[in-house]
Amino acid sequence: MKSDAAGGILLVDDDQGFRSFVGALFEGIGYATRGLASGAEVLAAVADEPPAAILLDVQLPGLNGYEICRALRDRYGDSIAIVFISGERTDPLDRAGGMLIGADDYLVKPVDPGELIARVIRLLDRNGSNGHAASANGHLESLTQRENEVLDLLAEGLTQEEIARQLVISPKTAATHIQRILGKLGVRSRAQAVALVLREERDVSAHGAQDQSDVLV
Repeated sequence: MKSDAAGGILLVDDDQGFRSFVGALFEGIGYATRGLASGAEVLAAVADEPPAAILLDVQLPGLNGYEICRALRDRYGDSIAIVFISGERTDPLDRAGGMLIGADDYLVKPVDPGELIARVIRLLDRNGSNGHAASANGHLESLTQRENEVLDLLAEGLTQEEIARQLVISPKTAATHIQRILGKLGVRSRAQAVALVLREERDVSAHGAQDQSDVLV
């Protein structure tokens, strides 16, 4: 995991496999990530290098996630997006408690990669931070017309088989297009590809709105 970029996303979970999975997921779309295995390390790490977002397990060695969340809100207010992700504390009461303590969101394991990416990006956008995300410019321009059509349908949530029917191609051909798209965008999953494109569209829209505002002024 990248550890030399300021901000980014801090992953706090004593499951190394899960940290690696989530780290690869976000780094694949250009977000710097750091990982910690215990609650006791979090406050010092945040003081040294405040992240844009923290993905936080509830059950941790040392301080638990609820204690960490409360301490972070007391010190930093709403400047850091906090998302609980738990495989043990999954009852509605647990989720409600986490939100009342100050979390911005609460997900349960197993986590859908696309949903996780979408929720975190939404929070980063809300806070006005990109978490040091890379741009898709250049990569998108390398896509063919057909690949752009496939990518648009992926962004709409269609499966490989549904894309094949929509474009009147075979599922094998659709799969080939998807693999080429992932390669050209430099990502590992469909969720990463869609997230990268959606973020690029939002950035373009935001720049357009700013340009229009400058003209009006």
